[in-house]
Amino acid sequence: MDKIDIKSLSLDEISDYLKEKGEPKFRAKQIFAWLHNFKVTSFSQMTNISKKLIQMLDNDCYITTFEVERKLVSQLDGTTKYLYKLQDNNFIESVVMDYKHGKSVCISTQVGCKMGCKFCASTIAGFVRNLTASEMLEQVYFASRDSGVRISNIVLMGIGEPLDNYDNVMRFLHLVSHEEGNNLSLRHVSLSTCGIVPKIQMLAKEKLGVTLSVSLHAPNDTIRSQTMPINDAYNVDTLLKACKEYAQQTHRRISYEYALIDGVNDSMQCAKELGSRLKGSLCHVNLIPVNQVKETGFKTAKKQNIQRFIQILEGYGITTTVRRTLGADINAACGQLRRENTQRGES
Repeated sequence: MDKIDIKSLSLDEISDYLKEKGEPKFRAKQIFAWLHNFKVTSFSQMTNISKKLIQMLDNDCYITTFEVERKLVSQLDGTTKYLYKLQDNNFIESVVMDYKHGKSVCISTQVGCKMGCKFCASTIAGFVRNLTASEMLEQVYFASRDSGVRISNIVLMGIGEPLDNYDNVMRFLHLVSHEEGNNLSLRHVSLSTCGIVPKIQMLAKEKLGVTLSVSLHAPNDTIRSQTMPINDAYNVDTLLKACKEYAQQTHRRISYEYALIDGVNDSMQCAKELGSRLKGSLCHVNLIPVNQVKETGFKTAKKQNIQRFIQILEGYGITTTVRRTLGADINAACGQLRRENTQRGES
């Protein structure tokens, strides 16, 4: 019989498991707190649990943990990047960044990605499988244990498409925010998607309070379909309609991610078209100097084009920011370490 992934279980599910074993209900809250508040890595660390119960948990269950294959710390800004080896020998990445408001962790939701965005390193090594809720949680919890500081913000923007792993991501969000455990407000969580419209509509109905971050990267179908295959399924008009409905239902501002690629989507005409589409929406635009991954051939837009782009969008009344480049000396964009590690394994 396969062991139970106990860190992926809800409090009620742990309670049901213990009830079947003849254990009192209050034990469930104790175990849940050890897993999600104290973030233990073994049952033996649960000091107010009997040895008999610890033995039973050891026999029936496991606590998800990782090996750190590589850890890189930026000498420029302290950004820390982890390459984790999972229990099935697959690899994922997460990045911990320092901001004025505290530490933020960017986590992966899948091993690889099937979306095929041409400017992204995450898709190059291929899709393998979805991550479990506990594998997402452990990226947050490991970062907290390793740094000795509570993680105050989570960004689901690492390897993978979160909405392609919808059920596990929803379970993760409920667990990481549970008041008996980690107790993180979901208003401090951003979920990034390339635009799976039916799942955006489902997420809106959840009313969780997360910030939806949409990888738009183009103002029209012609340009977007060149770099993002998802656009052939859900075009720009369909996506923006779903995003506006999300903002109306949740009263949360949409963040549109726009990676500026030299000669592809950085023209002044692109800026004007984007501005006219988004004018009046509850949103802001986050411009991203694209990461230069050698396999793609894409180059970052010139500084003067970035500044003109900002001016045009602000002329349409759209709040526009440029994402800070953190961890530039350690290739902190997710997907690059996994790709390098995979290539070494094949050579």
